[in-house]
Amino acid sequence: MAADFRALLPALANKTYFNYGGQGPLPTPSLQAITGAWVQIQELGPFTGAVWPFIEQTTGRLRQHLARWFGVPPHRLAFTENVTSGCVLPLWGLPWQPGDELLIGDCEHPGVVAACRELARRQGLQLATLPVADLRGSAAETDALVLERLEQRLTPATRLVVLSHLLWNTGQLMPISAVAQALAVHSRHPWLLVDGAQSLGCIPLAQAAAAADIYACTGHKWCCGPEGLGAVALSERVLEQAQPTLIGWRSLRSEASGSSGFHRDSRRFEVATSCVPLYAGLEQSLQLLEAEGSAEARLAGIQRRSQRLWQGLQAHPRVRPLLKEAPPAGLVSFELEGEVPEATVTRLGQQAIWLRSLDEPHCLRACTHITTTDAEIDQLLGSL
Repeated sequence: MAADFRALLPALANKTYFNYGGQGPLPTPSLQAITGAWVQIQELGPFTGAVWPFIEQTTGRLRQHLARWFGVPPHRLAFTENVTSGCVLPLWGLPWQPGDELLIGDCEHPGVVAACRELARRQGLQLATLPVADLRGSAAETDALVLERLEQRLTPATRLVVLSHLLWNTGQLMPISAVAQALAVHSRHPWLLVDGAQSLGCIPLAQAAAAADIYACTGHKWCCGPEGLGAVALSERVLEQAQPTLIGWRSLRSEASGSSGFHRDSRRFEVATSCVPLYAGLEQSLQLLEAEGSAEARLAGIQRRSQRLWQGLQAHPRVRPLLKEAPPAGLVSFELEGEVPEATVTRLGQQAIWLRSLDEPHCLRACTHITTTDAEIDQLLGSL
């Protein structure tokens, strides 16, 4: 069935694509849903009484749909532009005290790290590091070492732990639910912020998203949705404790009054006017993915492809995959002896084969999705 989905992706017609972790190609039906929503809004008349039911229906349907993927009630889900804003907006609204410590994994994206550093500067907080970049063995070994290192580095001052679900650079999977359980018995019960940029559309995430305090995703990567739209799941205690940091009419219970209180649910972290047609596009992409099977079935297809690539790289005399065992999802990072990663990306791009280079670690990263064919994997291996 994945061939049917692939046929809906015009971007794959003239290239061999391995950068789903950067941005997924948009299916034609999703593009049609976006343009159709634009047309309908204009026909109804923007800012008329007739258009608001359509807008509410479009956004409400996607909120319900994503809430099922996240495994949380809809009131715990806020729409954002991307992962970074989904992480930062509620993070900055939490009740910080000088001296509080932020424990940050050493594989986090620079955007989230920079936001934490600036928050620490403004609020007088401390920063500490949770090392996970070197964890490249089995799932059982990785899970045990993450929890062991977490216990070693938690202090009475720890107030937040930042950890991605699927590490964007090494491709390793983090035991988010187990981390949440460990934090729950800590004296201060630190908040858990999870960057899910590589999760939504790639791996089942409901259990982890429901356990985290802040779990942010985007729709434009593995979901093959439009860029500019994401979502964040928030815990009940974050909804109780955090205040909005960037405020607009959508944050208010009564949008007509500047003196109104904020929404009591996740909508307090939504700001102002959004591009409603994007909601229709992402909704269509989610439906197309669901037609290919359950989240578990799709992951099995992704794993079969990433394992084929990883095994081929293992046999290559000049290549060293970062992970010692087959990847748990679709991210396959590796080093190529004798050529800097940026030069490899350029060389392969000239052959219409697209992957990307990373800075830390300095390596190459190829992503396999349910749309990736065995022939494409073999083509990449041969070109390397």
